[in-house]
Amino acid sequence: MPPLRRKTKSFDFRAKGPIIQLEDQKIVIISGLSGSGKSTAIKALEDVGFFCVDNLPVLLLPKFLEIRMEQSSDRSKLGLVMDIREKRFLTSFANVLDSLTDRGYRFHILFLEASEQELVRRYSQTRRRHPLGGGESLLEGIRAEQKQLEGLRKISDKVIDTSRYNVHELKAVISQYVLKETHTGRVEINIISFGFKYGIPSEADLVIDVRFLPNPYFVPGLKDLDGRSSQVQDFVKKWDETQVFLKKYLNLLDFLIPLYEKEGKSYLTIGVGCTGGRHRSVAIACEVSGYLKEKLEYTHLTHRDIELV
Repeated sequence: MPPLRRKTKSFDFRAKGPIIQLEDQKIVIISGLSGSGKSTAIKALEDVGFFCVDNLPVLLLPKFLEIRMEQSSDRSKLGLVMDIREKRFLTSFANVLDSLTDRGYRFHILFLEASEQELVRRYSQTRRRHPLGGGESLLEGIRAEQKQLEGLRKISDKVIDTSRYNVHELKAVISQYVLKETHTGRVEINIISFGFKYGIPSEADLVIDVRFLPNPYFVPGLKDLDGRSSQVQDFVKKWDETQVFLKKYLNLLDFLIPLYEKEGKSYLTIGVGCTGGRHRSVAIACEVSGYLKEKLEYTHLTHRDIELV
């Protein structure tokens, strides 16, 4: 694999090639060890508004970026998973990255890893085959991959050890980090609905408890739906206390968000919780998100526990 390096020189954007506005670009490349959580990471990027592609062949990257930059109005937020599943990744990645950097593209490389013990445990649970398994043992395949990716790990902007995170915690860590690193000068809002029975999101800056609202769970015909359905939303919003609460809470956010922005806060995570994270919190989070999206460009909505029972 050719030596990897990150170029930092200035670029002449009057030269031939695509005219790239650096401040508009957010291109995150996710790589790292097999089994370290890259599939979870790309889902986290999708949740915060990135257009994502998994296992993109490295030699197709220049053409892919050219097409996206020319034809898509949402060209600025791209998440790409690239790793050794693609056979030419190791031999071509360095040259392709340097070539694109010379043309004005800029990348944020996020490298995921985990302990050998945790990787072995995950593979044992999923019964999937390691990409470098071949005739070797699982542990030998893991160690071979660690060796081959040493150079990429060294030049990555961020290395995250995922050993101690479950799926929901890792998505939260990835989302929070990416929002922070791709900050555009305006505060970015991440709204998370959750269930208190599964714990308060560790990344939440503001938490509101909506368990005081009537619970659709106990209403025939609504129990098996969730807060994204119009029936549940209508039920939650029909009460006087809901309307008073929303008016007061949205007014509070209107007051707080400009102050956070003035103070220089790059992102704000709002947690909306009910008992199980499936009905009331989801309905209220949707309402808050819809309200803020009319005022702020960067508003993202995640329902953390909606699929849990």
